[in-house]
Amino acid sequence: MDGGQLVDVVLASDAHGAFVWGVLDRLLDEPGLSFGNITASGFSALEAAVLAYGLALAGRRGARTALVNLWRRISHVSVFATNKANPLRSILEQSIDIAELRKKGCPVKLSISASNARTDAVRVFSGDQVSIDAIVAAATVPFLFPAVEIDGETYWGDGDLAALGQVRSVEAGHLLIIAGKPLGFTTQCADRNIAANHGAPKPPLTHTIFDRQHRAGAALFARPWTDWSELTDRRDRGRERAEDWLLAGHLVVNEPSAADGKTRYV
Repeated sequence: MDGGQLVDVVLASDAHGAFVWGVLDRLLDEPGLSFGNITASGFSALEAAVLAYGLALAGRRGARTALVNLWRRISHVSVFATNKANPLRSILEQSIDIAELRKKGCPVKLSISASNARTDAVRVFSGDQVSIDAIVAAATVPFLFPAVEIDGETYWGDGDLAALGQVRSVEAGHLLIIAGKPLGFTTQCADRNIAANHGAPKPPLTHTIFDRQHRAGAALFARPWTDWSELTDRRDRGRERAEDWLLAGHLVVNEPSAADGKTRYV
């Protein structure tokens, strides 16, 4: 995804997946914006992987198509599932080729965050560590489905943004967090941690796009798959929020100063 303003993206686990889909879908329409590193936790890990895979194969159009296909499969599962087994693995295996995401030429660098089911320690999977198991683990709802075994330990979903400092690229001047609700002080702390960890003289401009109807979708977090009309309604709301953010002109900036490196809500 060459050219334009480079933006690192964090997909928080509290955002409903279809809302995230809408935000990403709108951002893919923007020719002046390019994704750098994408950090994802929760169900959004699937979307991050599918986005990166689509970009690698066929650019922006490929990414949008890949996301649509992912959600078609999710909707299909919600209608025809006959048991309570976790369907995420089969959906993901139908949606991506993990080898493409591990190639050095992959246009988006993925960082997948999951929590150790035994110790609660957060582990970030990146580079060659990104795998079907890691992505499924990140998307697995704790206690609802069994944790996924990786390297002799078991992992499942995690929503802790403290891992930001471990994965943040120093190339992008902007960090966009897509979340279900306002993050407040947590995001500002993340900014300071990022700067300290990397010795960066100027922290990135940090932005947040959040779902104003987060509470209305809370019951769906344990079952991110649902009927198609409900999914597309949430997608459209995500697109609208991304449109508002773009119209606000947050990316039209000169050299960012340390004083400007703050959370901006839209």
